[in-house]
Amino acid sequence: MGRLLDVAEQRVTRRRTSTQTREHVLAVAHDLFYWQGIRAVGVDKIAAEAGVAPTTLYRLFASKEDLIAAYVERADQGYREWLTQVTRADGRSARERILALFDALLVQIQPGTCRGCPFLMALAEYPDAQVAGHQQAVAMKTWVHAQLNELTRQLDHVEDPALLADHLTLIMEGAYASVQALGIDGPARQARVLVETILPGEEIAG
Repeated sequence: MGRLLDVAEQRVTRRRTSTQTREHVLAVAHDLFYWQGIRAVGVDKIAAEAGVAPTTLYRLFASKEDLIAAYVERADQGYREWLTQVTRADGRSARERILALFDALLVQIQPGTCRGCPFLMALAEYPDAQVAGHQQAVAMKTWVHAQLNELTRQLDHVEDPALLADHLTLIMEGAYASVQALGIDGPARQARVLVETILPGEEIAG
């Protein structure tokens, strides 16, 4: 049976480049890690779900820790693209762009597509600050905070943009954390409304 699987894998991998195989394995790992937990999912399960031999997986990723780091990095890239697109400077005011971010957040955390924040989960499962996956999750959170700081500095009539960015960060993190336990109809649904109340109003021309 094992030899039959090896032959089947060889036929498939011959149709994929090494880069494509790596991305395929990483996509499978992403779904398993995110929905079932990083520590709960072993390398053998990922290999089986991806339809590759464990030896193939270890050729692509030297260890599970390397695979975890690649998973967090992949999630990081996707999240940066999402946030950058949602808040892009396209003629909207900074206030409109911030509100658009929290509108998009409400869509993102809907049931069936969101179990919570993958970076918060990575930090919870790997509290060791020396682990690459932990460091990448911290770097992502730092980047998001910096983006919010940049947006609040573009607002008019804000005495302390850094303080406002802190408040926005807390609301965003609270939405991700609460949706895991209390669902989308819990406190998370108030995130956008709360943001609107703490942002300065738009000036009316004329």
